[in-house]
Amino acid sequence: MTATTPITTPFTAQSTAAEVVDGIDLTGRRVIVTGGASGIGIETARTLAGAGAEVTLAVRNLEAGERTAEDIIAATGNKQVLVALLDLSDQASVAAFTAAWDGPLHILINNAGVMASPETRTSEGWELQFATNHLGHFALATGLHRALAAAGGARVVALSSSAHLRSPVVFEDIHFRNRAYEPWLAYGQSKTANVLFAVKANRLWASDGITVNAVHPGGIRTNLQRHVAQEDLDRMIAQSGIAANLAWKTPEQGAATSVLVATSPLLEGVGGRYFEDCNEAEPNQAGARRGVAAYALDPEAATRLWQVSVETLAS
Repeated sequence: MTATTPITTPFTAQSTAAEVVDGIDLTGRRVIVTGGASGIGIETARTLAGAGAEVTLAVRNLEAGERTAEDIIAATGNKQVLVALLDLSDQASVAAFTAAWDGPLHILINNAGVMASPETRTSEGWELQFATNHLGHFALATGLHRALAAAGGARVVALSSSAHLRSPVVFEDIHFRNRAYEPWLAYGQSKTANVLFAVKANRLWASDGITVNAVHPGGIRTNLQRHVAQEDLDRMIAQSGIAANLAWKTPEQGAATSVLVATSPLLEGVGGRYFEDCNEAEPNQAGARRGVAAYALDPEAATRLWQVSVETLAS
């Protein structure tokens, strides 16, 4: 996985976002949370606002975003909770968002995502999950690179998933043009891409003081699973062999790893890694649903994906 001993912290799978940020003052820090009006994005944004940060909820639904912002302001007393339109599947929307951003950006949390959706394509013909989960966030982060560099010590957090173990990035047919579409393979591929992005971005941007890491938040029941029928979810869990010891996390626990990686002094200068349950993951063992796949940390694959992404967005 890495040449060094995996990083451990005092926190665990049961830790909450509030616990990992306790004692950390984010006053003066500016944060973007994509998908900040749903799922663990809400708890992530609430926790960071509670620690004093200015938080922008980057959302597809402005009405939901405004309601969430009002709730967070009421809960934290921090009035610096903003809302901005961002549809990651629409490159024009991403471009408008990055063009409108002014000033430094200290923390970018690429939290939004689509899971196991029916076969859908963007206007460019790209497979929706890869287009949203990877290409949209890739365009967002690269478009905000100058703002991140201006912050000095900025951090980027890319939310991946244990589903990355389902598939590497299939460079020969990323968009399922020549193979049968399978929702979970498409999702897994996009989540591997999130890790590879962290690996390459960290190498490219370390000299700008920017660290980039990927995280697996754990299993949390949110509207991310809106495309997944309960029987399909039950079958997937049974087939994985983890049904006996599967423990669903609360949203507060699900947001903890993202918040830890985004804020903890314990991870100062640490980048290009994959974290789960508030600690750096061990290499995946065959048959297990934990840890990180070697192909997700492969620097050559990361470089290839970066180039493919640049070329795809330019086409």
